[in-house]
Amino acid sequence: MATTQLTASSISTRNLSSFEGLRTSSIQFRSKNVRIGTPTQRLFPSMVVKAATVVAPKHTLLKPLGDRVLVKIKDAEEKTVGGIILPSTAQSKPQGGEVVAVGEGKTVGNNKVEISVKAGAQVVYSKYAGTEVEFNGSKHLILKDDDIVGILETDEVKDLKPLSDRVLIKVAEAEKKTAGGLLLTEATKEKPSVGTVIAVGPGSVDDEGNRTPLSITPGNTVLYSKYAGNDFKGKDGSDYIALRALDVMAILT
Repeated sequence: MATTQLTASSISTRNLSSFEGLRTSSIQFRSKNVRIGTPTQRLFPSMVVKAATVVAPKHTLLKPLGDRVLVKIKDAEEKTVGGIILPSTAQSKPQGGEVVAVGEGKTVGNNKVEISVKAGAQVVYSKYAGTEVEFNGSKHLILKDDDIVGILETDEVKDLKPLSDRVLIKVAEAEKKTAGGLLLTEATKEKPSVGTVIAVGPGSVDDEGNRTPLSITPGNTVLYSKYAGNDFKGKDGSDYIALRALDVMAILT
């Protein structure tokens, strides 16, 4: 039986009615030629269709509800500080972005609590928070207002303005020697849990919707729980951590 030779370039999207609605960029052919023989072979076994989680193009507005916020995710760093290009597997997951839209807030008790950020603000949020969506050709994140760690309008971590009951701490340097004078390698250094408070948030919201100021103030030396909060590296090489006030166990004097 005679067969027909087709190339990928000779197949248009009009001939692929069963794939209507998918972007043409998501359809790829692994081989240059596609052979159509008997009816049982007309299944395009070499075709690969990649599906993406996107908001349909017909929707031009995404409005967060309640205490949710829509954030446009900042691109991952492709180079180190020294200019070395990072492969995609080594690029750190972005934790910051620009607020695009905010919800109407929530009601606690008899009071209405508004969103703590406004559209246009540059924010830092907790790792793995929210739901990622692709909208208008860019990656966005829908997350709760409480998942936003703080506002950061510069490239300096020390300028972070914590929100809610969060605290920004400059971490004390780890001990480089044991009590006996032995030098410690980076892998064996004990992770410090002591630091100096740089900035504090306005406080948490109680059951009546009122904010309760924090008892911790900038300049305090504190002891905090290990592995709590979000870690950051400052441009000066110093380590910082943003965590909730409940994770601060004591003030050291």
